[in-house]
Amino acid sequence: MSEEILIIISISLIIFTSPLLSKFLKLPTIPVEIMLGAIAAYFAFIVEHSIFHLVAELGFLYLMFLAGLEIDLKKLFSISPTMLKKSLLYNVVLFSTSFFVTLYFDLSKIFIVIFPLISIGVLAALKKEYGDTEWIKMAFIVGLIGEIVSIFALTTVSAVLEYGLGFDFYKIMVLFLLFIVTMIIIYKLFHNLIWWFPEIKNYLMPEVDHQEQDIRISMAIFFLMITVMMYLHLEIAFGAFIAGIFITTFFEEHNKQLPHKLEHFGFGWLVPIFFISVGASLEIDALLDLDLIIKALLITFVMIIIRLLASLLFVNEMGWNRFFMLGLSHAMPLTLLIAVTTIGYNNHSISQEYYYALILAAILEVLLVMVIIRVITTLIKFRNSN
Repeated sequence: MSEEILIIISISLIIFTSPLLSKFLKLPTIPVEIMLGAIAAYFAFIVEHSIFHLVAELGFLYLMFLAGLEIDLKKLFSISPTMLKKSLLYNVVLFSTSFFVTLYFDLSKIFIVIFPLISIGVLAALKKEYGDTEWIKMAFIVGLIGEIVSIFALTTVSAVLEYGLGFDFYKIMVLFLLFIVTMIIIYKLFHNLIWWFPEIKNYLMPEVDHQEQDIRISMAIFFLMITVMMYLHLEIAFGAFIAGIFITTFFEEHNKQLPHKLEHFGFGWLVPIFFISVGASLEIDALLDLDLIIKALLITFVMIIIRLLASLLFVNEMGWNRFFMLGLSHAMPLTLLIAVTTIGYNNHSISQEYYYALILAAILEVLLVMVIIRVITTLIKFRNSN
């Protein structure tokens, strides 16, 4: 049997069985996909292949596109100035403590960005389980700012890793800032255009749509932004992220089902291939190394602790018996952590050992934090009932 056929069969089986195993094991699907990818690679069902690598790269970019879909600029602009300042200060605390921890333990400088990462993707799972509670609402607002800061940090670090701190880096950062300014101008122009001519939305995405035009225009914007970033030699993932923000900001109210359709499209087959490839890049024997497990646990511990410290800023809003829920809910940056780890490893800024440790930490964080939150909420319910 050829390598191509074996890879296709293996990926198909993993994509099909991972949600079933996820339900059985009561774990998020992503860690299951990573673990199954590692097992498949261990038994040589999945091997290095250029097409597999290309599709996995596309899955990663689509994952960043979905991360952008979580951010609606209209909601961002409606955040109160006080909350905005506190959210930004929250990130300042995260990055400051991360900076000192990285220097103290003499780690690679990329850890300054890795430790404070925030991704609100896993928050959706918490919302489904615990409802739209006050602490989850607060976690979404603060996490929204945090994810944007994390993406900016990711873009900057990627430029440093690729070009160093020379002329090329500053040139890229100037282009990056010009790109941001251009995007803001386009946002304003498009916003005003839609205000004067609201029928444009219906023309681009008709209510009765037999041609899946909403998906087509979303994919056109997705690939267009990727092309622009490639031309400017900027971080491609940031372009995918911006495309997602654009779709949500301008079309979610008009077509409320669109984000869900795009999520189903991505998480149904494309994004899982990326996580399977992450698992396939791991060596199971290495993951059983005690030293590596200790490193993963220490990384997990640091990422949780610095968020708990930063969440002290919201004691007045959430109370002493709830503030730590904010920090815990942000301690699961699964998708962004794997994304930054992949970029760092590909640019040789972290060793293979730390690559494995960070992937393992990404999985451990989800498992530990989910259990801790469940225990705390159960205890709070028990105390309130008495």
